[in-house]
Amino acid sequence: MTPSVDAFVGIGSNLDDPAAQVRRAIVALDGIGESRCHVASGLYRNPPMGPADQPDYINAVAWLRTGLSPLELLAALQAIEAEAGRRRQGPRWGPRPLDLDLLVYGQRVIDTPDLQVPHPGVTERAFVLYPLSEIDPHRIIPGEGSVEALAGAVDGGALKAIG
Repeated sequence: MTPSVDAFVGIGSNLDDPAAQVRRAIVALDGIGESRCHVASGLYRNPPMGPADQPDYINAVAWLRTGLSPLELLAALQAIEAEAGRRRQGPRWGPRPLDLDLLVYGQRVIDTPDLQVPHPGVTERAFVLYPLSEIDPHRIIPGEGSVEALAGAVDGGALKAIG
């Protein structure tokens, strides 16, 4: 099947050489079957959203073109996380070697126990909106508006572009 849906994946890490983790994840995303990484943003350093007693995160966003269904893509993302050492335990928003979030899948709105798209909180998180704006500022987040407008409405003062 030819990749046909634009999907955007948020990438974050704050353990085990986070910048290297994010860069490896971008390469791994390009290796997902029936998918290609069209472009990825630069990397951004950001204070943790959760418990403050953890290292800063490194974040980026990748734009994939995929022929996978949303749940197939989610399974592929979780496999990449597991390969990087991610374990789904510990405090919510706690430290992790890799976090991959399916932010947007075409213009679909999905609300199931296993997957919510657009990703909850996407409209409030500078560490998602700024890198997303870097690669596709005119993208419409279903039910929310353009990435450019949403990014302009959040405080990105804590973000630091690192490459």
